[in-house]
Amino acid sequence: MKQKINTTEAIFPMPVLLVATYNEDGTIDVMNAAWGTMLDRNRVALNLTETHKTVENIKRRKGFTVHIADAAHVVEADFFGVVSGHNEKNKFAKSGLTAVKSSLVDAPVINELPIALECEFIEYQSGDTGLGVIGRVLQTSVESNKMKDGKVDIDALQAITFDPYTHGYYLVNKRVGEAFKDGLKLK
Repeated sequence: MKQKINTTEAIFPMPVLLVATYNEDGTIDVMNAAWGTMLDRNRVALNLTETHKTVENIKRRKGFTVHIADAAHVVEADFFGVVSGHNEKNKFAKSGLTAVKSSLVDAPVINELPIALECEFIEYQSGDTGLGVIGRVLQTSVESNKMKDGKVDIDALQAITFDPYTHGYYLVNKRVGEAFKDGLKLK
């Protein structure tokens, strides 16, 4: 029997996405954004309010990167979520992470994180039904040691998700089935 619980602001589990931009002075800003998804094969949607320093930077610079957070960097990922770029100008420097400038967009690519999506800003949608930041993914890159047989190795990736019910981070790493295949057994 199901038990009723309080509805939270999210569906479980949620990705832990680190969105990176450049500030107006050229320093790096990164935020932890659990509310993000792909709209289609080459467009990303980040449900972020315009009050975020990162959104201001995205609109100004017209580019951003999205990184998948991993277990090795859970402390840094959480730090990027609890400290605002409005209040801490050296937020990225304090994390100890490093970055290089994207060759495609005006945004940094974080070296230590295993996956990076380099995105060009398309639009900001506001209002009750707006999605927030919409971007076109120009390139996705993955560390070669996180690949197996030409595909991302989820076990090696050690990606983390956010649990909005207990405010915990969890590891995603155990394959339990074959998409677009297992269900055919019931046909």
